[in-house]
Amino acid sequence: ARLGQSEHIEDTVGLFGFEIDEESREEINSAVEEFDPIPGDCGDEYRKPPFLTAAGDLSDHFDQAPAPYPVLEGPGDRTRALSGTVWEDLAGFSRAVRKGDRIFISGTTATHRDRLIGGTDAGSQAHFCLDKIEGAIQSLGGTLDDVVRTRVYVANADDAATVTRVHGVRLGHIHPANTLVLAGLVGDGYLVEIEAEAVVD
Repeated sequence: ARLGQSEHIEDTVGLFGFEIDEESREEINSAVEEFDPIPGDCGDEYRKPPFLTAAGDLSDHFDQAPAPYPVLEGPGDRTRALSGTVWEDLAGFSRAVRKGDRIFISGTTATHRDRLIGGTDAGSQAHFCLDKIEGAIQSLGGTLDDVVRTRVYVANADDAATVTRVHGVRLGHIHPANTLVLAGLVGDGYLVEIEAEAVVD
């Protein structure tokens, strides 16, 4: 007979019915001290090396990662990156434009193609906005560390602290110039929009 759901749950819970004595804790702590720490926080495993996968560090398997977004040549020695949202075609703009050593990133929401990413969590939306911004900058030959200016728009004042913390986690090591604005954002469910400027050394 096949096990029902309740039996599976009981079996799984039973796996954790053990105690760790003090000697075992010391052995575990001693072993953990030998580990190489993985930098960053949850989600960073796909943002920067080591890119952790079931097969190990993905960056061991290629010399150079492809550009996150397609890049097109434009007039006046410009290059531009497109992230593929419907708004870019509809309104006739680029996710980012590079002219010389400067990269200008359009106001960016947590949109992937035609989907809102992050649900009702302003922090998750902010992380995805910054992921897209980072991808656009990388596509045009820069890195997130090249950002010198950000403008952050939030739909609700109650989300300002959460979004500000995300900005600090992702950009606090470079301290770009920043403005935070309470604004009415276009589109249902959008809580955050971020634009940025970067200078590539």
